[in-house]
Parts: sequence; structure tokens; C-alpha cells
Amino acid sequence: MSPDEITYLAVLLFSVIIGFLFKHASPQVKQWGGAAVGLLLTLGTCNIHILHSFITILGTWLITKISPRSCHFLALGWTFTYLLFFRTVTYFDLPAPTPFTNAVQLLLTLKLVSLANEVQEFNRVKKQEVASFSSQSSVNMIPKIPSLLEIFLYSYCYIGLMTGPFYRFKTYHDWLYQIGSQDIPSWKPMLSRLKPAPVFGILFLIVSHYFPLEYVKKDEFYECSFLYRLFYMVPIFFVFRMRFYVAWIFAECGCIAAAFGAYPIAAKSRSGGGPTVEYALLERDVHGSKVNTEYDYETVKNIDCYGADFCVKVKDGMRCWNMSVQWWLAQYIYKNSPVKSFVFGSAWTMLISAYWHGIHPGYYLSFLTIPLCLASEGAMDAGLRRRLSDSGKLVFDWVHWFLKMRAYDYMCMGFVLLTFWDTVRYWQSIYFAIHVVAVFFLIVGKVLAMTAPRAPRNSKEEKEEKKKEK
Repeated sequence: MSPDEITYLAVLLFSVIIGFLFKHASPQVKQWGGAAVGLLLTLGTCNIHILHSFITILGTWLITKISPRSCHFLALGWTFTYLLFFRTVTYFDLPAPTPFTNAVQLLLTLKLVSLANEVQEFNRVKKQEVASFSSQSSVNMIPKIPSLLEIFLYSYCYIGLMTGPFYRFKTYHDWLYQIGSQDIPSWKPMLSRLKPAPVFGILFLIVSHYFPLEYVKKDEFYECSFLYRLFYMVPIFFVFRMRFYVAWIFAECGCIAAAFGAYPIAAKSRSGGGPTVEYALLERDVHGSKVNTEYDYETVKNIDCYGADFCVKVKDGMRCWNMSVQWWLAQYIYKNSPVKSFVFGSAWTMLISAYWHGIHPGYYLSFLTIPLCLASEGAMDAGLRRRLSDSGKLVFDWVHWFLKMRAYDYMCMGFVLLTFWDTVRYWQSIYFAIHVVAVFFLIVGKVLAMTAPRAPRNSKEEKEEKKKEK
């Protein structure tokens, strides 16, 4: 493990331990104490570079004050423009930020864009209430527009500060004023969530030792056989997954320890977004007696390890990975795509996601390969899978799963190699295999779709797909 990885792990373990102290604290202690811990962690790891987050917060607050009814896109433009400056500060003879500063800035950008959206939605709903003389649903609406101080306290709350999960201001507010925190389970769900982490950690250490990424950058690697070069991307992506599985599981455990993001199961919460329906904080039986409410932590769930590894489709795998950020991208980027098309919307979203991650060419090469894979699997689904028998669909799905995992292996190489030449050099050494396969199946699927009988509208599979999209 690198020194940075050890520091991240120490911060995560510390967050889990102090989470139990904050669970039963008063709203004031949670608000001020949580921000104090986060601020100390930021100062300790970012030093003078903490000024970047200060400036971003101040800019967003000014936007919400000046234009509260249309601040969402303005805040998106401001925070993403500042990201460009943040990543190019060395061109202005300023010191390069630490990796921890980058992590804080990434999560802060998501928080502030979401906050601006919540402020805008608050103003829209209040305006409608005045016009219609009726109250609107408040299941996911902030109670009031936060002040500059409240935005600072939210931004520097230690929970999810460097590793996520992303959460909205409403989720943070609900935690501050949580009712009956003593009745919300923490130990049992945390231990249950923590079970696979040691296994993932051990596998990470073993596989990363035998398959180091640096070997791919050496000339001698390209003297190996084609099959070995093709195989090498599999353990690289495996190491990549294990690292993030461990980090995100511990990050979720930090939330669970503090009962952060805990909502009744009846709220039908979604990762990142929180509750989706009205819910009762205290449930009572037919005799009026209080009953035990069941809670979940879906709001702060950031990784579905089984789903990411074993789901069939590329798009389903994306929904299982960094789930809170995927919700943010779907809510604030995909839904506002300039062109209402699944493939174009996906390409637009992946472009924004690549930019959010950084300016390294490898990010763009990897993320912009995803729309091609999505178009390919969509074409094959429409042109071939729907015509197969149940047993044929089973075989198709197994082959699809295998190719999906190889596509992720392939795209991961750009994500970890970062530079244009290192990424293209590796892809070229395996003859751009996934790009070729994806284009081939895209053409085959389109041709088969032209000869296939039209599927009945509103079929069961179409309804299931639309339900997933929502």
C-alpha cells in the first residue's frame, strides 16, 4: 500500500470509531463537531490548498443569494469551471494540490451543485404553494435556504469528506435532527456490511503484488505474448475493484456507525437521493402502541459488489458502481442532456464524468468507450436476444456477462494508466480488441434487428427496462 492509501484507510477507520460518538449527540454537536473534525482532517491533509474549497463554497453561496430561482446551472458552471483552474494551477506558478485536496474538491463539487438544485427547488415549490394555496410534498425538500455558515458546516462535515458517499443537504439536515437515534441499529448492519472487506483487502494485497501496474509501462511488457498482454488487464481491474470495494465499504460503515443516512424501509430510499416517498418516523399498531421501525442505509450505499461483478449488462454494472455519484450524474447531467437520446445522453454524461474525475486523457478514452458498449449491447438485445428461447437467452446472458467484464477490464486500463500514449500503447498491443468487438456486435445487432419481427409494444421486458431507467 502507498502512503496515500494508508492515510485514506486511517481516515476511514477514524470515521467509523467517532461515528458512534456522534450518533447520540445533539444537533449542535453533530453540526459543529462534525465540521470541526472534517476541517481538521482537511487542514492536516490539504494544508494551504484548503483555500480552494473555501473559494468554491463562497462562490456557490453568492450564486444562491443572487439568483436563488435559477442557481442550479450557474452553480454547475461555477464549480466545474473552478475545477479546471484547480487542475491547472501549476500553469499559473501555483503549488500543485495534494491528492487529498483533489478528493475533497471532487466531493465538494457534487455537494454544492446538489445544494444549488435544492435551493432552486425550494423556491419553485414555495412559489407554487403561493399560487395554488396548497402545500407540496416535502419528502426531499430542504426546510429553508441555508446560510453561508450552514453551507460551510455541511461542506466540511467529516462524513464522506474524501471518499464519499455523496449525500444531499437534506440528508445531512435529517441526520442533524434525527428522531430516536437510540432506536436505529448501527452495530449489526455495520458488521454485516464489513464482512467481505478483509477478504477484499487480502486479495488486493496479493494480486497487486504479482501484477503491478507499473509493469505495463515498461518496454519488456510488450515483448510478452499477445495472450499474456490481453490477460494482464484482468488482474489490473481486479486490483482496482478490490481497492475501491474496501474503501467504499469502510466509508459506508462510517455512515452506519453515526446512523447517517438511516431511514425507515418504508421511505424506499435511493443511494445519493434519499427517500422517494412520504414516510412516518414513528409507526404504531392498531392499538396505538409504538412498534419497532425497520431502517436501512440505502441512501449512503455506494457499492453493490455482487451486482458490479455479476450483473449482465454494462449499464447495470454502472448502476452498481459508485452508486451515489451515479445518482448525481443521472439526476443533474443525464436528465439535462442537450439531446434526448439514450446513447447521446450516455455519451454526454460520460464526458462530464470524465471531466469531473480529471483532465488526464485516459479518463476520456475510457469513459467515452462506454457509450459504444451501451449501443452495442442494446443493438444485440434488440436484434438477437429477444428472438431466442429461454435457454438461448441464458447462454446469451453468460456470453454477455463475460464480454461485459472484459470491456470493464479494457476501459480500466485507461483509467489507471492516465496518459494518452500509455493507454493507446496498451490498447494497440491487444489490437483495440474491445473497440473492434463492440463495433462488430453493433453492426450485427443492427442488421439482425432489420430482419427481426417487430417486438410487441409495452412488452414485459420493455416495462422492466423503463422501470430501471426511472
